[in-house]
Amino acid sequence: MTVYSKNFGKLRLLAKGVRRPKSKKRGHIEVFSQLKFSASKGKGIDLITEAETIASFEVIRKDLKKVTVAYFLLETIRRITHDEEKNEELYNHLLETLTLIKKSTNLRKLRYNFIYKTLILLGFWPVGKVMIDPDKVLTEVIERQMFSVRVGKKLLT
Repeated sequence: MTVYSKNFGKLRLLAKGVRRPKSKKRGHIEVFSQLKFSASKGKGIDLITEAETIASFEVIRKDLKKVTVAYFLLETIRRITHDEEKNEELYNHLLETLTLIKKSTNLRKLRYNFIYKTLILLGFWPVGKVMIDPDKVLTEVIERQMFSVRVGKKLLT
């Protein structure tokens, strides 16, 4: 699994045994969850040893449009950041946007604002410059098409 952490940036981790019915980590490792976790060095990939839920964002998982936008945010972070490149501002921006999704009705605007601020935080766009087509700019930056854009545009129209 891929995790974006406050202190270490993007990490690729393995959660061994999480699917077992008696696993202590099972109820905590969910998509769109904020976790407090411990990891240890593995032979190839690091292993999650403990996990505790801080915020579950369960409301997002119950609404198809909100799930689509949340997946888009996570795909954007996964594609635009490098492994173990710490960026606390980006972490806070992602967390803040996930919190806004829970109660937002204008998901398209929220999505565009997320792209705009993310590109500014990572130095791909100058502060104050107007961005006419955020999806086009994002595609140019990551140099490939986002998977979740096709589904998201149809659901948000």
